[in-house]
Amino acid sequence: MKDPTPTPPDSTLSLPGAAQLLSDLAHLIDSTRQRVARTVNAELVSLYWKMGARIRQEVLGGERAAYGEQIVSTLSRQLTASYGAGFSRGNLFHMIRFAEAWPVEADAAELAQHMGWSHFTEILYLDNPLQRDFYAQMCRMERWSVRTLRDRVRGMLFERTSISRQPETLIQRELEQLRETDRVTPDLVFRDPYLLDFLGLADTFSERDLEAAILRDIERFLLELGTDFAFLARQKRMTIGGQDFYLDLLFYHRGLARLVAVELKLGRFEAAYKGQMELYLRWLDKHERRTASENPPIGLILCSEKNEEQIELLQINEGEIRVAEYLTALPERAVLEAKLHDAVVRARRRMEAAADEPHRPLDAAPIIRETANSPASGESVVRGSSKDTGTTK
Repeated sequence: MKDPTPTPPDSTLSLPGAAQLLSDLAHLIDSTRQRVARTVNAELVSLYWKMGARIRQEVLGGERAAYGEQIVSTLSRQLTASYGAGFSRGNLFHMIRFAEAWPVEADAAELAQHMGWSHFTEILYLDNPLQRDFYAQMCRMERWSVRTLRDRVRGMLFERTSISRQPETLIQRELEQLRETDRVTPDLVFRDPYLLDFLGLADTFSERDLEAAILRDIERFLLELGTDFAFLARQKRMTIGGQDFYLDLLFYHRGLARLVAVELKLGRFEAAYKGQMELYLRWLDKHERRTASENPPIGLILCSEKNEEQIELLQINEGEIRVAEYLTALPERAVLEAKLHDAVVRARRRMEAAADEPHRPLDAAPIIRETANSPASGESVVRGSSKDTGTTK
């Protein structure tokens, strides 16, 4: 049996302008389909909100609440018989919850331009309204898939971001700013702890092992860091006063419009790490900051354990340097929840205490910095010598 004759290439595409014409038409078709899909999705979500509001008002409110569930089941059977799938008993209850979680139709309609119904069902039953709003706004802005949103919720992203440790009024203000301007802040970007269980590290490993594992799985590390991070360099060389220093990892964050310097530490946080990172940030600001519109660099020190008292006294997380823990083995969810809850409580207590504390005299302010950069800690600031290169890391 002979092979079928292959279809010859269309010779007309070789005519001048034909290929560009085809490309333009394909673009028109694809963009129109995308607009139609967004319109259909927005109308469907709007329908679900209106149905949920109507059922909640007329059936589950007041004296009818006692037999509301029975009525919802009856409505589901009748609607399914008339209109097909999409009106199951469970989905009707999702609609009711939808109208409860977003009581203002305009807010739901705005989100529906960017989120599908499946996105909404992932966050409908989160108890904390600020938590729901956080995930909705981040999903809208970063265009998360349903799977990504689900992973972020399961990974307790909200609880791990710095914003969750602020008073509720400040959280509301920052989310409102995000909604209006689409501009992220460091409190929305940086997390604590970072979950690096995917690296598959053994119980004992070195800083080089950690760095190498991150680079082998840089895609997943970037996912854990968050969107808008771009990897620039490893072991970034900086020559200062005739001495070479090496920064572990260098990234750029498009939303923040700034370089992000990352240092990896095996043990517990030490005060000397602040001086080391400040040195790196000053050098980056002087030599690597490209345009006037680019913001000053920011640093992230990743440690296996934080020293909360030192971090509090150094006031590190309030400025250009952030300190966070990393976990190479994922703990039980209850353990992680307790750890994050304690972190939130500590952070809010510090804020309350700072608000109540009288202002410190200006001449007392440099004391902490002098202690951190004292000669006794000078060698630790540059983290000793590298056996591999013979230069200072």
